[in-house]
Amino acid sequence: MTAVDGLFGLWLTPIEGPEAYDAFAEVYCDPVIVNGGEMKLADLIVRARTLQGALADLTADILQVVEGDDSLAVAFVMRGRHIGDYPGPLGVVPATGREVAIRTIDVLTLTDGRISRIWVNADDVGLLRQLGAIGG
Repeated sequence: MTAVDGLFGLWLTPIEGPEAYDAFAEVYCDPVIVNGGEMKLADLIVRARTLQGALADLTADILQVVEGDDSLAVAFVMRGRHIGDYPGPLGVVPATGREVAIRTIDVLTLTDGRISRIWVNADDVGLLRQLGAIGG
């Protein structure tokens, strides 16, 4: 299994109980810096569970991976069906049942083989359009 496979496995497939913390701790530092702000690993796990509760049948199509000595950039499209509340940048969007595709680029910094910093660039506007939360 590659580092990218391990990373996406955590976000696509729910892991419950103390095993969740252990699994995330194998991949992420605690805390991890996300878009410039410190996030505790427990909060990152909550973020993953929230995504998994909002979108069913999650998959990720990896478009490109660029690796450096201490960094990794991944361009991908995450797909799923909107089945629960999605906490978007403009507020919570109730379930619509719609199929969505979220275009994202993650730039990851690695420290001792684990992710210590993440810059996430997701197409939030495109997702909100797909959910009917904004026009366009």
